[in-house]
Amino acid sequence: MNYTQAQIDRANAVSLEDFLRTQGETLIKSGREYRWKEHDSLTVRGNKWFRHSQSKGGYPIDFVMEFYGKSFPEAVQMLTGESGEGQTEATTAPPTAFHLPLHNRTADRTIQYLCESRGLNKTLVEAFLLSGDIYEDAKRHNVVFVGRDRNGTPRYAHVRGTADPFRQDIAGSDKSYPFRYEGNGSQLFVFEAPIDLLSFICLYPQEWQTRSYLALGGVSGKALDRFLSERKDTRKVFLCLDSDAAGNEACTRLAKSIPGEIAVIRLVPARKDWNDVLRQQ
Repeated sequence: MNYTQAQIDRANAVSLEDFLRTQGETLIKSGREYRWKEHDSLTVRGNKWFRHSQSKGGYPIDFVMEFYGKSFPEAVQMLTGESGEGQTEATTAPPTAFHLPLHNRTADRTIQYLCESRGLNKTLVEAFLLSGDIYEDAKRHNVVFVGRDRNGTPRYAHVRGTADPFRQDIAGSDKSYPFRYEGNGSQLFVFEAPIDLLSFICLYPQEWQTRSYLALGGVSGKALDRFLSERKDTRKVFLCLDSDAAGNEACTRLAKSIPGEIAVIRLVPARKDWNDVLRQQ
């Protein structure tokens, strides 16, 4: 698929603030820039982005290739909605194939990071390591949080750096199948991130295996919608998102999407998020 220079220029002129919002992402105002909640070391301003942890940045096409795993033509199409030169109809780019990062033979750095740096209970972490829903990748020794479909097939993976604040969804991930734990009970607890989910269990471990816990991977409602469509026995949803403007706004939006017969309760952490609460104990 070939694109003209004019189309490429239009793609690189797209406001990254507007683009990210259309993708359901959360931006936090920081002076004249915006921070992307999913990657707190990254800022955007107009059509420019900069990743402070790696001292790299650029324009929208590079951004989409870097963070959404798209090829150059796919990035242009995603940004502009236009087809390549010589095509009369827009075509949908084929989905990126999803592959889990290679497993490391041990999980020493993952355990050290989650238990020592983030304060999680080692027994809980080991339980998720045993199930394969958490593991350490072989290349960079990052923590990998895995989301599966009803057949147990991995469909989503979120990577968290153990040596720096790097965070990224693996290319091809389906956010409607997030990192989660499903119990047989009728209560569901909803979080923004896997570490917040695990932190909450550490704070309130009583009968946790009977409940269900869902990490949205941000504030998109895709995962919650799918869960409720598959678990018709859910009677109560606790929205446990961050205690900030973005979290409060998302809770209001998500609550409106939940069927009326289900009770909705907002649980607000005493600090910014549940891991902050855990580490302050």
